[in-house]
This record gives sequence, C-alpha cells and structure tokens, in this order.
Amino acid sequence: MNSASKVIYLNVPVVSASASSAFYSAVGFTQNHTFSDATSACMTISPTFNVMLLEHGKFELFAPKSKTIADGKSSAQMLICISMDSRDEVDAMVENAEKAGGKKDTSPSQDRGMMYSRNFEDLDGHVWEVMWMDPNFAPHEAPDAKSED
Repeated sequence: MNSASKVIYLNVPVVSASASSAFYSAVGFTQNHTFSDATSACMTISPTFNVMLLEHGKFELFAPKSKTIADGKSSAQMLICISMDSRDEVDAMVENAEKAGGKKDTSPSQDRGMMYSRNFEDLDGHVWEVMWMDPNFAPHEAPDAKSED
C-alpha cells in the first residue's frame, strides 16, 4: 500500500461547527468546503491531515452507540500534537489560538533545546500541543515498512 495516498481525518466533537471553523481558520488551518456543511467543517492542516469538526448530533452518527461524547472541558480523551517548522511558528499558532478565544499554555511549555513545545485548548476544550524539533536531532521520515509475504 502506498503510504503517500493515506489521508487522516480526525473527527472532533464541537458545539458549533461555524464557531469552531472560525477558530481553526484563525489558528492557521484552511477550511475545505467540499467536506463541510451546516453541522460540520473540514479543516485542512496539511495535504494528508484534516480535522473534521462535527457538531454533537453529527458526531453521534459515527461514534459507537454505547459511548458518550467526552466533554473536552472537564476530561481529556486524547492530546493532539502538530509539528511546526520553527519556534516562531509554534509561538504564532498558540498566540493566534488565544486571540481567537482559546486558552494558551494550559500546561507548562517545554524547551529542551532540540525540542520546543507549547499548547492550547480550542473552544470545546480539546488540547493541541504545538511543537518544533530540530531537524538535525531526529529524522522526519518513517523507517521503511517491511512487507510480509
């Protein structure tokens, strides 16, 4: 299977697709209107990664019937990390998140020289870690996958 053809769509429950899409646009994501409607918004981070902002009723259509939607403001189900090309880009994204109504630096930032990270919470309390890593410290390419025949 060609790994270049894989695209990730992270489904995230939100109270308001329109408010959340405005927030993520301010953070720097781009809305893909082809996969957006009145109750959902597809926000593109990169050519292979998208965030689907689904209002609760739409999110419930995809979620297992036995599970409730976690309240991101009172619980953490997952932490999402996005890498940036520079420390300045990390700072800019976190500052833009705060300006758009999010909360910045909800846990301590980390500066380890070769790696720098900060975080923000979106309007629904979902936590995003924004990080930069020195490209000379670790390779960005995944190791070759070994196929089993």
